[in-house]
Amino acid sequence: MNLLLRVLALATVLLGSGCASLSHAERDRAEAIAVQARSTEVDCQRADRCALDSPLRALAGRAFSESTPERPQHYATLLDEGEGALVARLNLLRSATRSIDLQTYIFDKDDSARLVIDELLAASRRGVKVRVLIDQLSAISDLEILGALSGAHQNFQLRVYNPTFGKARLNYFDYAGSVLCCFRRFNQRMHNKLLVIDDAIGVVGGRNYQDDYYDWDREYNFRDRDVLIAGPEARAMAANFDAFWRAQRSVPAERLNDVGRTLLRQGVPTLPPAAFRRPERVQRVSAEANDIDFVTRSFVDTALPVASVRYVADLPRKHRREKADAPLAGQHVTEPQLDALIASAQKEVILQTPYLVLSKPAQKLFRELRKRPQPPRVLVSSNSLAATDNPIVYALSYKYKRRNMRELGFNIFEYKPFPLDAPVDYRNLLPDPITAPDGEDDGGRNPLIGGSAAGSNARGGNDGASSGMGKQGPVNHPRTGSAYQNARERRRAAGSEVETRLLRTETRPSFLGSKAVNKPLPVTRKGARMGLHAKSLVVDRRIGVVGTHNFDPRSENYNTEGAVIIDDPAFAEELAQSILRDIHPQNSWTVAPRAKPPVLSGLNYSVGKASEALPILDFWPWRYATDYEFKPGPDCPQPLPRQDPDFHRCYSAVGDFPEVNVGPKWLLVRMLTAFGAGLVPIL
Repeated sequence: MNLLLRVLALATVLLGSGCASLSHAERDRAEAIAVQARSTEVDCQRADRCALDSPLRALAGRAFSESTPERPQHYATLLDEGEGALVARLNLLRSATRSIDLQTYIFDKDDSARLVIDELLAASRRGVKVRVLIDQLSAISDLEILGALSGAHQNFQLRVYNPTFGKARLNYFDYAGSVLCCFRRFNQRMHNKLLVIDDAIGVVGGRNYQDDYYDWDREYNFRDRDVLIAGPEARAMAANFDAFWRAQRSVPAERLNDVGRTLLRQGVPTLPPAAFRRPERVQRVSAEANDIDFVTRSFVDTALPVASVRYVADLPRKHRREKADAPLAGQHVTEPQLDALIASAQKEVILQTPYLVLSKPAQKLFRELRKRPQPPRVLVSSNSLAATDNPIVYALSYKYKRRNMRELGFNIFEYKPFPLDAPVDYRNLLPDPITAPDGEDDGGRNPLIGGSAAGSNARGGNDGASSGMGKQGPVNHPRTGSAYQNARERRRAAGSEVETRLLRTETRPSFLGSKAVNKPLPVTRKGARMGLHAKSLVVDRRIGVVGTHNFDPRSENYNTEGAVIIDDPAFAEELAQSILRDIHPQNSWTVAPRAKPPVLSGLNYSVGKASEALPILDFWPWRYATDYEFKPGPDCPQPLPRQDPDFHRCYSAVGDFPEVNVGPKWLLVRMLTAFGAGLVPIL
């Protein structure tokens, strides 16, 4: 792009935003206002900063006491259930005695996010050093809140990563200008999610700070996963956080143009009082976070002792295009390590990603596996169109189903929007308890994926391997009936949170970030649905990975990512069972080739393959594969792999886009299938 076009783009941005950048002197004055306003009072004079007596924090102490420099010891706990993951975070924040480092991509101001903000401020007032680093694109953009936090306390610091045009809040002129003048930089996001307490215990995974990551949204929630690591590797997490904190792109909130202007105009605002949508729920999780027995039962008793733990994470300058021999070479840390793990597989790769879009290097990696005399089995858990938060990305996954299955050997399972046995307290999602009709078959267990489909539920357990009951009685997706209709009417009267606010997705291209595009598609039923957001990998039931990497081009090329790699068979098996639960017929559809027509099947395949290869005009209607639902019965007692000769007898086709309310949005998916191949590198 020539210089003149860049200048014109920048001028458009400045005119559209209605304000110019602050001078260096103005930023200094704004920073001075914030610093001067910060309270210096400390509520606690004890050495432990009046920290909560936490069994989780004690678990970290145990790991350190059992460690030697040669043989570090760790404890790992999977956090599968959303609200339980929030309880664990609150307990850890209250247990801090020295420091809290929090790094995230999305930070909202809803119930869960505000609860965390209040806990962070309370910790700072106890005397704990608190550092919060948020990415600019999808984190707090409320200038009053940012201004208030910038001047809250001397022990509380907030920085914003890669603020476009030096602002916290962007308008559509900013979005347009970013595409024209600095597209690559705008799309380089800090996607890491990390919480480190006292450099001793850390949480890594897919969850951001927003209600839909903790099963608190009434309409749409993410099925996500974190791992809690207690032990010496938390120091590596803290060191990586520190690298981001000190990076040039991490800007103190008070030095941003719009936040600074707020401070100069009115001083430090007062933090708005919390107005919780569901205060009784906030009180419940707050009490559970203080409950030693609950925390012990939910997170400590389930912890596994693991010796080999590595935290791998990109560094802030990943986006720099340095030469291989340059001093800054090797900033791509996460991707090569994950690729090496997949390449080392001998028998099986279990991959879970919300966005099944493969880069060319990833395609090459799986093709090499496929060429082996005995290629490892590859199971992939991903979203259906009805479940995904990002129809744009799904369109490209849909386009290449034939390639992924036929050439790469993937066995693909697409997550349902109303899973019957998700690791969630269903009472959080619906005002009324919704039960399945009497006698409905649960689909049985799934021997093809090795073991029980059920996993543990931190909030009460799940005693039935495939019943989906736990201790709460039978739980299933919403059906028609009086209880469901009543709940539906109350939700409609209160308004849908999906419809009334922008649901932010982590992988959208900046120029496709409008509210109209960036929402889940309408589905054929009402109720609180779920979408897959977990990013995990299991290799040979020996190595387990939980992190932020979506195994997609955006994670490889634009975002910085982080992951925990645990080389331990017991942990790998537990993680595998968690993913296998997600791909059980109760929770996912099986993607399989269509039944071959009696005539012209070869011609249809050839034309479809040729159409798929086209960068545009891929409109061939008869796709290679579609979604299937398992039909349990006397002759089909158990789920089958798609390669089984009896597959089509035991499974019924439910269409390419099951449970999607086909309408204008469906055309969007087909148009992107036809014309969107060029978007793959940024999706």
